[in-house]
Amino acid sequence: MRRFASKFINYLRIEKNASIHTLINYEVDLKEFFGFIGDIQIDKITHLKLRTWLAYLKKKEYAKSSVARKLATLRSFFRFCVREGYLETNPALSLSTPRQEKKLPLFLTIQEVVKLIESPPVNSETGLRDRAILETLYSTGIRVSELTSLNAENIDFISGVVKVRGKGKKERLVPIGDKALKSIRNYLDKRKLSPEESARVVFLNKRKKRINPRTIRRIVEKYIKITSDKRGISPHTLRHSFATHLLDRGADLRAVQELLGHANLATTQIYTHITPQRLKEVYDKAHPRA
Repeated sequence: MRRFASKFINYLRIEKNASIHTLINYEVDLKEFFGFIGDIQIDKITHLKLRTWLAYLKKKEYAKSSVARKLATLRSFFRFCVREGYLETNPALSLSTPRQEKKLPLFLTIQEVVKLIESPPVNSETGLRDRAILETLYSTGIRVSELTSLNAENIDFISGVVKVRGKGKKERLVPIGDKALKSIRNYLDKRKLSPEESARVVFLNKRKKRINPRTIRRIVEKYIKITSDKRGISPHTLRHSFATHLLDRGADLRAVQELLGHANLATTQIYTHITPQRLKEVYDKAHPRA
């Protein structure tokens, strides 16, 4: 089975152009499944054995989202095996996906975002970098992985757009606000990049290497402790806040989908919740006895 899994991962990498994050998740899921099922022939894996696997995951109290992802991995793997002629039928085809819990995404208010962004000091290179990172995350709504991969050549300071590479290595253009562009420019000017270095990475760590997502998380946690009592705030919270604030102010759902780089509109719909402030405004405006 591991030989077939290796072929499957290569197929995802080469033909499907899957991201590193996706490849790692698929490899982990398959390795865990093989460890449970044992060293048996691939054509001996039945629908019943897969149900036993799902029961094991439930017993281990995996989150429903994790179970759904692992099941999706197996479906894709066995579908690949059928297509390549290793199997006649897909044993995972009739398995039902666990009903997902709908949780509202955690987000910050506009005032909280402004307070967070303006908290890094601007009298040092590190402070300028941190402010530029926070401004860019909120201004564009891009993922942390997209932020860390930014090169200076990806930012059009004249047109006010950023070219990012998202999931599946798909590129898209995202608008970026003047405040974020100014923060990035202040940071780059402090670094004194020479013309031949202009295509190099935008955000660097203390060792002058490309910053990584873990450092971005620490930066957000550092300043959220200074500005708010909220817990569980991550860099992704700024992405949630970006989408929530746009929709709250009347932005089109499909436009927000394009900005976020979502392949499926259903993914974007989690942001269509209404904030209490917006709900109160609608009530005051529409109710005859408000």
